[in-house]
Amino acid sequence: MSSNTISIILPAKNEADNLKTLLPKLTQLYQAYEIIVVDDGSNDNTVNVCKSSGVSVITHPYSMGNGAAIKNGARNAKGDILVFMDADGQHNPEDIARLLKKLNTGFDMVIGARASSSHASLFRRFANKFYNKISSWMTSQKIEDLTSGFRVIRAKQFGKFIHLLPNKFSYPTTITMSFFRSGFPVAYIPITASKRGGKSHINILRDGIRFLLIIFKIGTLYSPLKLFLPISLMHFTIGISYYLYTYMTYGRFTNMSALLIITSILIFLIGLVSEQITALLFQQRERQ
Repeated sequence: MSSNTISIILPAKNEADNLKTLLPKLTQLYQAYEIIVVDDGSNDNTVNVCKSSGVSVITHPYSMGNGAAIKNGARNAKGDILVFMDADGQHNPEDIARLLKKLNTGFDMVIGARASSSHASLFRRFANKFYNKISSWMTSQKIEDLTSGFRVIRAKQFGKFIHLLPNKFSYPTTITMSFFRSGFPVAYIPITASKRGGKSHINILRDGIRFLLIIFKIGTLYSPLKLFLPISLMHFTIGISYYLYTYMTYGRFTNMSALLIITSILIFLIGLVSEQITALLFQQRERQ
């Protein structure tokens, strides 16, 4: 039996109605665990619901974002293992035991991977599959659910990346790719997420673009050549093709061909230097 202490962290914004149902289940199932609700500037009865349920509450004076709530909860948690789950009723509290059981087989993070039917709309299903594909390519690992907010993580490893996490809804994206690129073992457990109670706080267009930017940010931080090399090859291929076209047609080498080829070389060199800087950063982290 594991002797690790466990903290359950729930970021919440105006989730009083959902917490009335969720918190009694959590406190009944996991009496020995620390339960922390981070109230992200709610203007409903969230704080009073938490206090009446006997769980710890951290209150933000204004809405700082889902990621900020996660970070604040992690900083205040006492557990060796952190459990993150949504406060909107989508996640089944009984699945926590399944994730913890998998974690104890040698993993540093276990993520609840939602079934396709769990996504609210066809657009979200398509978007999630797209994010999973592109992030899997970036990290060279199969990522089954990049944006799932239901996961268990060893606090020691989570703390290494807390400074990278954004304050909004992209924290699952960042922490997942960071773990994969750093070589920490990650596992997935299939779950079925219920329909959330109330209205979602996620804006599909705005947060979708943010997720993509985070993917490329982490890609360039941990594997720069994965991003720079294809762009370099594209410019080089276009430059050579345009040179062959102008040579066969006009019998000369144009400035545009030269510009494209030189650009491809510069992009490659930037990626190479970035790769070396990344290697140095990893070496420094290993020494710490």
